[in-house]
Amino acid sequence: MILPSTMTEDTMSRMLQLVRKLKQDEEGAALIEYTVLLGVLLVGVVATIGLIGTWVLGQWTALNTAINP
Repeated sequence: MILPSTMTEDTMSRMLQLVRKLKQDEEGAALIEYTVLLGVLLVGVVATIGLIGTWVLGQWTALNTAINP
């Protein structure tokens, strides 16, 4: 397997040990669950802000067109 120059086998080994440790630890599992939940919520908030921003831009454009024909 070809690894990026910044990632060594030692780093990969430590990461795998951490994942195994978190997998066995209930607090680690809860942390992962909350992290996933936070990620899903973040995606939803960003999407909502984008949709609202587009709607507001349309409203301002319509108002500007109505005021300045």
